[in-house]
Amino acid sequence: MSIDRTAAARAIDAFLRALGRDPETEPDLAGTGARVADAYVDELCAGYGVDTRALLASSRIPVTLPGLVIVRDIPLSTMCPHHLLPATGTVTMAMLPSTHVVGLGTLAALANAHARRLTLQETIGEAIVTDLESVLAPQWVACRLVLSHACMVVRGERAVGARVETVAVRGAAGTDLLSHVHKVLGVGA
Repeated sequence: MSIDRTAAARAIDAFLRALGRDPETEPDLAGTGARVADAYVDELCAGYGVDTRALLASSRIPVTLPGLVIVRDIPLSTMCPHHLLPATGTVTMAMLPSTHVVGLGTLAALANAHARRLTLQETIGEAIVTDLESVLAPQWVACRLVLSHACMVVRGERAVGARVETVAVRGAAGTDLLSHVHKVLGVGA
């Protein structure tokens, strides 16, 4: 799918006019359409241009003595597809590798590639663990996202301070896996 920045800018300007504001006569709104279009294309939706599995594959490192890997509190922001408002917070990833790991910066890049899309919080976590499982085949992998959603804070419920927590888990079957992963990730803490 091709990107048309000019059409996107015109659409934002039309949206502003539909709200009773005119970017052509109000100095504060001059150029807003183009700035919003650029922000979405260059930043907020840049993750669509990243092949996340290739990103992981290019950073694979063999391990001989695999131990638990936890990367906590990676800052993250995404855009809610329902209201086009941001959600911000952190992501924590944990895995017990089998034969390979990736560079720690690659884990942050993976999270950001999935977050820089119009997507739900639950989808981000599921996509991260699916990619890690597919490329690295760890014994188990988990991803915890804790985000504050602007759609809950600035509209509707105005639930300032509310955080949404989701956990995605993949790995060896076992009744204690979910409980173990929750302890490792600090779920509920």
